[in-house]
Amino acid sequence: MTHSMRTDTHSPHFGEGGGRRDNAARYALLPLRIFLGVTFIYAGLDKLTDSAFLKDSGAGSIGDMMRAVRDSSAIPALVDLSLKSPVGFGYAIAFGELAVAIGTLLGLLARLAALGGALISLSLWLTVSWASDPYYYGNDLAYLMAWTPLVLAGAPLLSLDAALRSRRRQRSGGYR
Repeated sequence: MTHSMRTDTHSPHFGEGGGRRDNAARYALLPLRIFLGVTFIYAGLDKLTDSAFLKDSGAGSIGDMMRAVRDSSAIPALVDLSLKSPVGFGYAIAFGELAVAIGTLLGLLARLAALGGALISLSLWLTVSWASDPYYYGNDLAYLMAWTPLVLAGAPLLSLDAALRSRRRQRSGGYR
């Protein structure tokens, strides 16, 4: 039995063949993009439409939540920074989540969007869910890890980034 070595240096693009295994590998990040994008859309809209959340104080407010986690967070100074303007911080998180979600779902500046999602998740892990015991009860660490493959790989298929990359190649007459 002889074995051959692959000599191609790039994976086939959409519609260029390949077996089921190759197709599964190419589309592996798509479910993650959809899940994180939809989840962050929901999270951002939920914050913006919750009348109690975007207040300095009161039940369910961002201000009271940040004051409650201040002493148990990994970086109390980060919580103190948010407490200078809790409502502004709440809006920043909500709009940040929406921007990350839109970029992720559309695949536009996908690595930058994923980095934004990772930074939001990291900041929430180090502040709000840091004291979760055991650590895996806090979901922000899991979201941080879920963003990592998208930071590394971006959105190579079914994305505006891929369409723009293809268009640039066509204009330059370059190699796929």
